[in-house]
Amino acid sequence: MDLKAEIAKLKQSRLARNAGWMFLGQGLGLIFQTTYFIVLARLLGSREYGIYAGTFALVSMASQYSTIGSGTVFLRYVSPDKSKFPVYWGNILLITCTVSFLVSAVLYFTARFILNPLSAALIFPAAVSVCFCTQIAVAAGQVFQAFEQLRVTAMMNLLTNIMRAIAAVAMLVLLHHATAWNWVVVSLFVSLAGALIAVITVTVRLGRPKFDFSLMRRHAAEGLQYSFSQSTSSAYNDVDKTMLSHYGMNVQNGIYSMAYRVVEIASIPVFSVRDAATPKFFQQGAKGVTHAAALANSLLKRAMLLGVFSAACIFLFAPIIPHIIGKDYAESVYALRWLSLIPFFRSIHQMTGTALMGAGLQKYRTYTQIVAAAVNFLLNLWLIPRHGWQGAAWSSLLTDAGLGAMNWFMLKYACRKAEQNALASGVLLGEQ
Repeated sequence: MDLKAEIAKLKQSRLARNAGWMFLGQGLGLIFQTTYFIVLARLLGSREYGIYAGTFALVSMASQYSTIGSGTVFLRYVSPDKSKFPVYWGNILLITCTVSFLVSAVLYFTARFILNPLSAALIFPAAVSVCFCTQIAVAAGQVFQAFEQLRVTAMMNLLTNIMRAIAAVAMLVLLHHATAWNWVVVSLFVSLAGALIAVITVTVRLGRPKFDFSLMRRHAAEGLQYSFSQSTSSAYNDVDKTMLSHYGMNVQNGIYSMAYRVVEIASIPVFSVRDAATPKFFQQGAKGVTHAAALANSLLKRAMLLGVFSAACIFLFAPIIPHIIGKDYAESVYALRWLSLIPFFRSIHQMTGTALMGAGLQKYRTYTQIVAAAVNFLLNLWLIPRHGWQGAAWSSLLTDAGLGAMNWFMLKYACRKAEQNALASGVLLGEQ
C-alpha cells in the first residue's frame, strides 16, 4: 500500500474532510463534555445525579416527537436539492415551536405516574430545555449536514458543550454542592442561549425561513415515521434509567447513568463517521438501496475498528473513574466494564440503519427498532427489580447486539429484493 497515495486520496475526499471536521469538533467537544460531566458529578453527587438522570431519560424519549421528524425530512429533500432550503427550514421552526410545548405539557401531567416524586418535580423545565431548545439546535446542525458544511455543525456543537461546562464549573466554584433542581434551571437558560445562537447562525449563513403550511401537511406522515423510529432508539437507550427512577433507585441510577454517559462519549468517533456520511447516504440511496449498502460496507470496517478501540479504552481505563469524579461512583467501574462493548455494536447498527434510512426504507429500520425497544423494556422489567443497575447493563448489551444483527439482516434482505426486482424487470423487457 502506498501511504502517500492514501493520504492524498483522503485529503481530496469531501466525506473524509467532513468526518474529520465532525471528529475534531466532537473531539474538542469531548474535552468540554468530559469537564462538564466530571464537574456535574461532583456538584450533584450520585443521589442527586440519579434524580436528574431519571428526569432527563424520560424527557429524552418524548423529545423525539417535538420536531415530528422535520429535521430528517429536511436532510432527505434538501441534500439533493439545496434550493428547497427556505421552506423546509421554516417547516422545522414552525413544527418545533408548536409541538414541543404540547409534548412538554403532556410530560408535566404524566410524569408523576412514571417517575419517583423527586424526578417528576423537575419535568417541566427539563422538558422545555430538551424538547424545544435542544431540538432546535439539533435541527440547525442537520441543516448544515444537508449542505455538507460539517465544520459549522461541529463548531455549533462545540459552543453548546463549552457553555454547559462553564455553567457547571461556575456552580461548583460558587455553590460547591447543588441539587438536581438547581442544575435543571441553569441548564434551561444555557439551552435557550444555544438555540438562539443556532437559529441566528442558520439565518446569517443560509438565509431566512419561509413558511408553507401545505408542506407540513404533505410530509407529516413521513416525519412522524422518522420521529417514531428515533423515539424507539431513545427508548432502548433511556428506558432503563426511567425504570430505575420509577423503582426509586436514585443512587443506583446515578452510578449507572454516569457509566452510560462515559459510553456515550466513547461512541463519538462512530457517530462522527455516521453524521458526516448521512448526506451521502441520502444521495446514494436515491440511486437505490444497493448503492447505499455499498457505502455502508465501505464505512463499516472503519467504524467497527473505532468501536473496538473505544471498547478497549473503556475496559482498560474504567478504574480511574472514581478517582476523577468521586468515591460515590466507585461501582461505575463495574458498570463501565459491562457496557464497554456497546460502541462496537453501535458501529454496526448505526451504519446499516443509516443506509436503510438513506434508501427510503426507514420502515425496515423502524421494525428493528420497535423489536429492540420492546425486548429492552421486557428485559428491564424482569431484570431491574431483581438486579438493579446490573440488570439494566445486561439488557443494554443484549439490545445493542441484537439491533446490529437485525439491521444487517434487513439491509441484506433489501438488497437481495432490489436485485430480484431488477432481474425480473430485465426479463420482462427482454420478452417484450
